[in-house]
Amino acid sequence: MRLLRLIVLFSLILMPGAYAASVEEIVTNFEQDFRKKLRENKVPGGAYAIIKDGEIVAMKGMGVRAKGSKDPVDENTVFRLASVSKTFAAGLTAQLIEEQKFSWDDKIVDYVPEFRFKSKSYSSNLTVGHVLSQSSSLVHNAYDNLIEANYEMPRIIDKFKEIDPMCKLGECYGYQNVLYSLIQPVIEKSTSSTYTDLMHNHIFDPLHMERSSLGYEAFLATPNRAEPHVLTRKGWVKTKVKPNYYSILPAAGVNASVADMSKWMLAQMGYFPESYSEGVIDTVTTKRIRTRKEMRKRNWRSVLKNAHYGYGWRIYDVGGQELVYHGGSVAGFRTEVAYSKDKDLALVILLNAETRMGSDLNAEFWREVFKDDPKPVATPRVVKASAKPRNTPGWSRTSLPRDKPTSIPSYQ
Repeated sequence: MRLLRLIVLFSLILMPGAYAASVEEIVTNFEQDFRKKLRENKVPGGAYAIIKDGEIVAMKGMGVRAKGSKDPVDENTVFRLASVSKTFAAGLTAQLIEEQKFSWDDKIVDYVPEFRFKSKSYSSNLTVGHVLSQSSSLVHNAYDNLIEANYEMPRIIDKFKEIDPMCKLGECYGYQNVLYSLIQPVIEKSTSSTYTDLMHNHIFDPLHMERSSLGYEAFLATPNRAEPHVLTRKGWVKTKVKPNYYSILPAAGVNASVADMSKWMLAQMGYFPESYSEGVIDTVTTKRIRTRKEMRKRNWRSVLKNAHYGYGWRIYDVGGQELVYHGGSVAGFRTEVAYSKDKDLALVILLNAETRMGSDLNAEFWREVFKDDPKPVATPRVVKASAKPRNTPGWSRTSLPRDKPTSIPSYQ
């Protein structure tokens, strides 16, 4: 594909004049490709951004916020981020741990005493690190069905007493939404502040993410918002925003525009060190546990050499190059974000339909970026759950979900 060949050239060209032209061609061709796939898949609307060398080189909304409406998607249209919310929870957690509010080794039961597994030994040893690195060793997406059935969080937490992890804590990857959300009571009890206030004070406000918010009510109060669409036999149909997955804010509760997500990606790439430190970036992107399940993903498997989970981020080995990534889907929305430290390049895709189009575009983009630039792959260093890291605490493994939330009750 012409777009993808140009991306490779863009990474190799050294002369300033040619480099600038290359960027222009990449932007033009990605826009054409994005527009074409929106049309082919009949997706009502979406937005994307490309960031290179600390600059937003492309950012655009296309289509409409809702099928049947004339309101256009623009750079400030707010979408649900679904599981990409986990990157925000991990970033906030790492910042608070830098402030010594609590630690990665703290036990969950010290903050949520009603939480327990079937076996006491597991209950008393589950840590913040296990939860944020998806290395609780539980079967994937434990009790997500109860979120979708609109169970209250206390009832869902009580159900964990009926099950145990598949193996020792920290040794098996198991992607979680409910369990991941237990970072909220840890944060709130450690700081005597609400999760929402802390997210605004530590991340949204310092990064000037002016249209970002948390929760169901905040999303519905946003005038310029995308509406969700689900696929039926008649095509994409507008549906109501469901509040259930908003009940687990850390796992799936963030709302944001593509303009704000561009700022979030710039922070991940180290361009706002006064607000989001290099230490936090290193902590959340250190490989904690291997995620073999990712190796079978249809659109990545031809190039994915290895995959791990850090804290709230996936770390992919694509053709010998490291890609930091996360995706999210919830009824009616799809989000894709990824960046390469080596290329100093990032891509954001937001869609108002739960479609594979976003993940296909994302995988295709990075497959071509890395195609002609292989590097020897060193054996990845995975922080073992049984070993206590020196200064930066760490834990082990993880995989991918299907996301959704409503609003976690305060545990204070």
